[in-house]
Amino acid sequence: MATCAPDPLFPLEDFHDETAQKASKEHFKIPVSSEMAHEKAQSHTSTIPNSEVPSYDDGSTSFSAADAPQIVRNKVPMRRKLLAPNPDSEEPFDAKEAQVLPQIFISNKTYTYDERVALFCDHIIGQCSAEDADEAISFYIIEKLASKRTWTAVWKTSPEVLLVNCDIGDLPFVGVLVDVNCTPCEGKSLPLRVSISVAEPYSSNIANLPRELVEDVLREHDYSVPILDVYPIQGMGADVDNIAEYLEHARFFYDFLWRDWDDEEECDEYAGLIEKRIQLYYDIQDGTIPGPISERYRKTLEEYRSKRLDLTKFQTKIRGEALPGEAVECWKKYYEMSMLCGLLKFWEDLRLRSHGPFYPRIYKRRKGQRTSGRIVTHIVAQIMTTDMIKNFSADTLIQQHDSLSAALDSCFSGDTVVVFPGEYHAVALASLTDDITIKGEGERKEVLFYSDPSHDNFVASKASKVMLMNLTLVQHGTCDGIVVVESGQLTLDNCVLKCQGTGVCVLTGASLVMKNCEISGAKGAGVELYPGSIAELHRNEIHHCSNQLAKDSKGSQGGINLKVLPQPQLKLTDNHIHDNHGYGVTILVPDNLYKASEDLEQTASGDKNETDYLSKALQKLSLEITTNKLESNTKGDIGLLRKMWVNS
Repeated sequence: MATCAPDPLFPLEDFHDETAQKASKEHFKIPVSSEMAHEKAQSHTSTIPNSEVPSYDDGSTSFSAADAPQIVRNKVPMRRKLLAPNPDSEEPFDAKEAQVLPQIFISNKTYTYDERVALFCDHIIGQCSAEDADEAISFYIIEKLASKRTWTAVWKTSPEVLLVNCDIGDLPFVGVLVDVNCTPCEGKSLPLRVSISVAEPYSSNIANLPRELVEDVLREHDYSVPILDVYPIQGMGADVDNIAEYLEHARFFYDFLWRDWDDEEECDEYAGLIEKRIQLYYDIQDGTIPGPISERYRKTLEEYRSKRLDLTKFQTKIRGEALPGEAVECWKKYYEMSMLCGLLKFWEDLRLRSHGPFYPRIYKRRKGQRTSGRIVTHIVAQIMTTDMIKNFSADTLIQQHDSLSAALDSCFSGDTVVVFPGEYHAVALASLTDDITIKGEGERKEVLFYSDPSHDNFVASKASKVMLMNLTLVQHGTCDGIVVVESGQLTLDNCVLKCQGTGVCVLTGASLVMKNCEISGAKGAGVELYPGSIAELHRNEIHHCSNQLAKDSKGSQGGINLKVLPQPQLKLTDNHIHDNHGYGVTILVPDNLYKASEDLEQTASGDKNETDYLSKALQKLSLEITTNKLESNTKGDIGLLRKMWVNS
């Protein structure tokens, strides 16, 4: 929706001037960061978890396993400029060694999608706007603080707050044991702040962190810190455990549900927006959005936050009226940030995520046929010999290339690419727009195509008719499916697909014919059919797919996954589908597809039998399943997975 563009030349942050902070936020509405605060703009760079709530070695929690802190018990020279009378001195502080931090409280409870929606959308946010979200979260926490005003916790803060010119390695935070007084500090703006003092015995995750340094830093801030920076320890009683859970809910909101642009735009139904983001979170958790693709979303969000912080820091350096060069640079940074913001908004639209590719893609222009009408056979080999072409007819036009990319760049519609045994990097396969055939010569295991980890796609087809034959595709690091059919028809014949990300994805309106192929190792389904797609699978082996999704096996997509509405068409003949996590064939349907019949058929006999739903789904789908062998799939042969769906 339309909103007034903020002036990127206005300083967004001043880390030492509260008046400037307030004016900045009112002008651009970027949450003002503090070097001690658990702020929305810099709370956690990762918002895509690998598990529900992974724990740190010291018992703390975070939402990114990659950020897990290493407890530093060695002694390191450290200095904070504020306390060092001689900045050039290398003499360390003379401090008594701190004790090891106690374990913080970690709840074992997990929350379903419905429970999260009820908590955040109904109880916490309600009718609040995005501008009131901070206040709503603070009010939610204050409700629980009344039960226990004082307790002991670990205060976590950024290493830069306490340590300067110190080799801290990958240490993500400095932790200190503190006593907490939950009476909110008067005169302090949101987020909610509480009073703390260093607890006895003095404890930290850094062995030689001077207590005097900690006391001095706390004194600078009037012994007041954001409440989300304190983590209650174990063994403090049920009331404190409940407070710890409330704080985790608040952190979950800022880590996964809040976006920096929320209070910059008008939103009539902010609770509805939060509900969509909760759905995004669970789609990632249960594998509806495969792991590699969610990782790309996480990296995009990280890049957005980095650009935003970069803009903020640049603006703070502008004193007085901006010079022309400074103005240009400021606008450049602002538009880079805005473009990333727009991409993230596309991701968060459930309809776009359900019915199309996960990322905008630019294709090379379709060439069509040569003006001469001639068809060329391209040979990919370092050296061409007469034996290579002895089986070709005398009138075959042949062109030899050293690389696969060179051959594909020279292709027109109707051409054939013959690839001789070897290992090839397949960058050019990410954009197939002309009707060509690519086939390996010799055994399929001898012709290996490797993806480029720096690219989003491995094989992406948008031509009317493309054929890949007698090849082995090895996926390394790319995010989309190992093969994505975006439109037209793609035929895979006698190919081996070794996946690291998702398997074969057939998008709406596209068609796949797969014969005598083997698919393994996909993190999602081996073959994923989007609504309105068509697939014929004959004599294939699909195994060990969907094995690395979220720990909740309910979301596992198995060997073949069909998304319903409109129904995809699938023919299965003589396939062997085995050892997949989930069902051999999973049918994904919206919760409300059979809602009317459910309401009519609910009786005193109890819950509906899942077999009834499956039978109805099979009747509505264009499925032809004959002489297939489905075995050793963790949940069975064919099953139904009901999910929330959004109408287009």
